[in-house]
Amino acid sequence: MKKRIEYKEENYDPNEPVRLNKFLANAGICSRREADDFIQAGVVTVNGEVVTELGTKVLRTDQVSFHDQPVVLEKKVYVLLNKPKDYVTTSDDPQQRKTVMDLVKGACPERIYPVGRLDRNTTGVLLLTNDGDMASKLTHPKFLKKKIYHVYLDKNITAHDLQQIRDGITLEDGEIKADEVEYADAVDKKQVGIEIHSGKNRIVRRIFESLGYRVTKLDRVLFAGLTKKNLRRGDWRYLTEEEVDRLRMGAYE
Repeated sequence: MKKRIEYKEENYDPNEPVRLNKFLANAGICSRREADDFIQAGVVTVNGEVVTELGTKVLRTDQVSFHDQPVVLEKKVYVLLNKPKDYVTTSDDPQQRKTVMDLVKGACPERIYPVGRLDRNTTGVLLLTNDGDMASKLTHPKFLKKKIYHVYLDKNITAHDLQQIRDGITLEDGEIKADEVEYADAVDKKQVGIEIHSGKNRIVRRIFESLGYRVTKLDRVLFAGLTKKNLRRGDWRYLTEEEVDRLRMGAYE
């Protein structure tokens, strides 16, 4: 059995107002963007009054209701998953494919969601949480976090091409360069380790495709300092208090 961890709350000022959409997101009701839609639809009340104006601020002591049900700020949950192949990184999938939520459904009653995304066929480290502030910090271009991938290619890659990836490659959406790229195996030149900060879509696959290689397997071994050490593929665990503190402090740039 996995024992749930009660994380210490972050320091906050109870007298400081927060935006209503952020309050709803922090309570695990929905994302901030969805909260704005609900507010405009008139299903959110503050102290008994319907509020439809975006940008409205509330205090933690205010009585906020959603569809006539009181909103209670949830305890924060942080779950680390070692994602297997053939699962999509969304909360629900219109095409009825398997999603990562199927793998963590026993983790908590709170509504957690994936931080960023991994392609359906990409495996490895994926964080899920109901901490909207942390999620946006970990995915926002301004705060880009370090990621390390183990890449398997369809043929040997030359030392010249590895150097090109270090120096920078121009893709259709601009130049990209890896922070570090090396052979991952002393003998097998089809295996590469790449360290990158970019959050662009399918970036690792596109880098190698631009040089004429096909990625046959892609595994994320590190994300923002979190690794899948001792975690079997498809299994999950709660983050430790120390890991959460480090993420809050903005470590692992």
